[in-house]
Amino acid sequence: MANLRQIRRRIRSVQNTAKITKAMQMIAASKMRRAQQLTLAGRPYAEKLMEVLSDLAAQPTEMDEVHPLLRRREVNRVEIIHITPDRGLCGGLPSNVNRAAGKFILDQKDQVAAVAVGRKGRDFLVRSGVDLRAVFTDLGDRPSLVDVLPVARLVMDDYINGEVDQVMITYTEFVNTVVQRPIIQQLLPLEAARLEPGQAVGYVYEPQSVEVLSSLLPRFVEMEIYHSVLESVASEQSARMVAMRNATESASDMIDALTLTMNKVRQEAITRDLLDIVGGVAALE
Repeated sequence: MANLRQIRRRIRSVQNTAKITKAMQMIAASKMRRAQQLTLAGRPYAEKLMEVLSDLAAQPTEMDEVHPLLRRREVNRVEIIHITPDRGLCGGLPSNVNRAAGKFILDQKDQVAAVAVGRKGRDFLVRSGVDLRAVFTDLGDRPSLVDVLPVARLVMDDYINGEVDQVMITYTEFVNTVVQRPIIQQLLPLEAARLEPGQAVGYVYEPQSVEVLSSLLPRFVEMEIYHSVLESVASEQSARMVAMRNATESASDMIDALTLTMNKVRQEAITRDLLDIVGGVAALE
């Protein structure tokens, strides 16, 4: 059994670790509240924009009026935008979203290229040997729409130029503080809504439909990517807060166990000393 000095040194070490994890928990909680507010505030806009454009995509139109981002073609090459954290210490969140992306890639019979947003996803894709088109890191804890514009331009250009036939996006959806769900969804081409009979009435565009959609569709792609990044940031901070709280609680439990062990060792030492004294007195009598 370790001596008292070693146990005390171990207790001090665990106490210092607990102070660090507690501080990281409080920082993550503060960042989580900000990220959660941004995520929840942007959800209604993103969902309504998706609803409107899906409905427009389902309406009858002339083939020459179809916007390039709405054109469907045979899928021979898929591009996936993989959004992950830059840093660790957030539990199993990076592993979960990486696992979901890896399963999707393995299930594809077509060629797959990837755009990594975040270091954890970049490292995973490099290890997996996936064709990595671009890497975007250091978006920070409070990303802005401007930060994701290069990602949106890249995937839109790839799709319009015919370099890829389908664009998917993977990220972690923020459900609540303890639940974050990996999501894989199609970004391009925009999936048309399923209309009931009589709903496919067609629209009269002013100006032309191509001009209207040329303004709306790029903004839709930008907002979908931006919203996915916000969801991932909120999920990351929530997972980090929970992980650091668990680490702090584990450190507290370890300190209690070490303290108990230290008291036992000290009591044993006291008992041995008393036995030596009693034995010495008995020998003198």
